[in-house]
Amino acid sequence: MAGNTFGKVFTLTSFGESHGAGIGGIIDGCPPGIALDMDFIQSELDRRRPGQSKLTTQRKEPDRVEFLSGIFEGQTTGTPIGFVVWNTNQKPKDYRHLKEAYRPSHADYTYDKKYGVRDYRGGGRSSARETVARVVAGALAKLLLKQVGVTVNAWVSAVGNITMQRHWEELDLNERENNLVRCPDPEAAAEMEAAITAIRKQGDTLGGVISAAVTGVPVGWGEPVFDKLHADLGKAMLSINAVKGFEYGSGFLGATLRGTEHNDTFVRKEGDIATLTNHSGGIQGGISNGENITFKVAFKPVATVMQAQETVNSDAQKVTLEGKGRHDPCVVPRAVPIVEAMAAITLADHYLRQKMYH
Repeated sequence: MAGNTFGKVFTLTSFGESHGAGIGGIIDGCPPGIALDMDFIQSELDRRRPGQSKLTTQRKEPDRVEFLSGIFEGQTTGTPIGFVVWNTNQKPKDYRHLKEAYRPSHADYTYDKKYGVRDYRGGGRSSARETVARVVAGALAKLLLKQVGVTVNAWVSAVGNITMQRHWEELDLNERENNLVRCPDPEAAAEMEAAITAIRKQGDTLGGVISAAVTGVPVGWGEPVFDKLHADLGKAMLSINAVKGFEYGSGFLGATLRGTEHNDTFVRKEGDIATLTNHSGGIQGGISNGENITFKVAFKPVATVMQAQETVNSDAQKVTLEGKGRHDPCVVPRAVPIVEAMAAITLADHYLRQKMYH
């Protein structure tokens, strides 16, 4: 299986399955001398881990990371950083009824046809549990970016048809950790929580949108043509389980505007160059322009529902499936740290690539 490595200078190679021994990875290209803040790294994993609230899957995993290499006396050495998070609460028996059946909108059928074999225990490698490795690497990337004043923040801006109406710059983004859905607008958060609770009781699921803002990125990060900064951010986000869409800056709404409405006018600001508006989302020509980098990520409704659904098995015979075990009724609250992690990994990679020019 190819395609398990992301990045060109700051890279993550991940391994592991949902109900295997554990999830882990190798981070390469991380500079030496970065202090390993274990409390921060664990707090990032805690934001992603299952069983954290009544709105998430009740699988109980401590998600404690164990570093195997690349760390000495509490800081990175510049050598490959190996790590593992052991699985401790596997329940493969919950998935035995799926051994021959293909779950609607899952990767069962495509994995079977591509590889001729699949791990049916929670989807194996296709499970969102794989994102544990991304959050560990993202935490290291955040610590690196912090040294140059770059901050990555994401939040839930929509659940189903409930959308946060206030602009993120009007809100205290820290408020997102004070509610179960990770929305910084308390009123919208209450509506979202009620919607997820209601849909769970129906045995159904909801999708949603995560918005993000990256502050402090200077002018010049990103490569022209194929490695544009927004293109790599798009790949990073679309590689996350259940993601169906990505847009940055004005996104699809920008297509409805005229050029005179959409253009970001350059002005002199505090002795430097800035733009009056930010329809470009902080990126022009694939290169950061010094403004805030903003983007949105759309997540589909969780495919596992606690209702009977018709499907077929590996012999193309019609069967009926009903979800069993522990599943999220809406994935977006737990996906916030994953979005942040993939953005941080992408930006750390481009930061180190930019340093090669200087």
